Amino acid sequence: MASSHPFFIFQLTSPHSFTLLFPSFHPAMRTSESPSDRDSDAGSECPHLPVIHLDPSQAMPTSSSARAKHRIAALEEELEMMRQERGGKQRKTIYYVAQGRAIRCMVCLYTSLEDLIAQNDHRYEHRSEDVVSTLEQDRMQRGYIELTRMLPWLHEKLGEFEHEESEEMLRKLKKGADATRGDDTSSLKELVSTWVNEEFRPSPLIKPNDKQLRGFTSDVCRKLLCPAEWDWNDNRVKAGICDQTSDYIVSENSWPMFTYENYKINRDNLEEGFLKSKLLVLAFKAIFTSPSSTKEVDGDGDGADLLENTRRAWRKSDQTKVKTCVALIINMRKVTPRAIAYVVCQVRFALSSVSSWCTVDGDFNYEAFWNSIVDFFEDVPGPVVQQRMSKLLEWWTSHCEDLTPDVVLHMSVNTLAQQRRAMEDAAFDSD
Repeated sequence: MASSHPFFIFQLTSPHSFTLLFPSFHPAMRTSESPSDRDSDAGSECPHLPVIHLDPSQAMPTSSSARAKHRIAALEEELEMMRQERGGKQRKTIYYVAQGRAIRCMVCLYTSLEDLIAQNDHRYEHRSEDVVSTLEQDRMQRGYIELTRMLPWLHEKLGEFEHEESEEMLRKLKKGADATRGDDTSSLKELVSTWVNEEFRPSPLIKPNDKQLRGFTSDVCRKLLCPAEWDWNDNRVKAGICDQTSDYIVSENSWPMFTYENYKINRDNLEEGFLKSKLLVLAFKAIFTSPSSTKEVDGDGDGADLLENTRRAWRKSDQTKVKTCVALIINMRKVTPRAIAYVVCQVRFALSSVSSWCTVDGDFNYEAFWNSIVDFFEDVPGPVVQQRMSKLLEWWTSHCEDLTPDVVLHMSVNTLAQQRRAMEDAAFDSD
């Protein structure tokens, strides 16, 4: 028995259109029938069915619930894309801020990253010219080299990014750099007071969270801040510094007493014992290793065998939880001149009575002071002095035992850590 239900036959007329053959019509469809159509259909299985053409101007009926579901699905897809984009931006922010944390203590305390980049661009543009660079330009160029050594990916990114993207990246790096400088300043404010109280037993004691009784209002701080060319035991010197007379100006042009081994100087050889004080070693370890490592410092100068102290600490490490070493995180293998300059400036600020970080404190300019310490190492008159500077840096590295030796870096624990960081960087670059 023949079926009473209509049947449908589709006829492909071109790659992008078709005709529908069936016996009843929808309002969205129109029919056309001509003698030629009838003749062409004569031999077909459905000779009496008209040709139906779909009209794209007509909409097929849908329910309100179906349309709402479609809109919700589209919005959810858009929201997911926004979440992914936001997550990528957050990962980049976290990454750049973390990468920038070592900039102030390892590269430049005051000079902007933009100035370092501009100096490198200028030097490259004029590389074929016989141009004599200034001491400041050489210092900045060495800073850019140190920056790219610390952040190997940065130089390439600066060449790839558009101006706005580069600005955003540098802003986040600076944020991390300034945050670390602030953290170190806050930590040393308390630590330096503790070390000074323990070693000198001043009366009254220096309060950890109060700087009003520091600087030249404190006898022990005045002694440590006293310029090396003056004898603090001379009452005229004391009176001149306290009264801030023109003959006793305390500025960045003098090396403070706290920078010398045992806080004593040889005026016939001001380089002797310079930058070897116990206070500086304590501060360096507090910043680059961990505050707890400063408890292992015994003695001062070359007699302070901190390496042996650390070996003893490791032997009893089952009783003490060891904090992650900052130097290991930033891959600091040796003590560098700029790291020492950073520590000296931080200690000087901790001994002062200034409450918030600044560039100028009365007659003392911290930026110029930092430059002088860096130049002491980097701007040497010849190979003899260069050899002494190398020995001084070796002395520092030997007294900061938590720095990772080259041989240890190639062992499997550190190799695995380096591989993980490399994979993290690769994942970041793919975002």
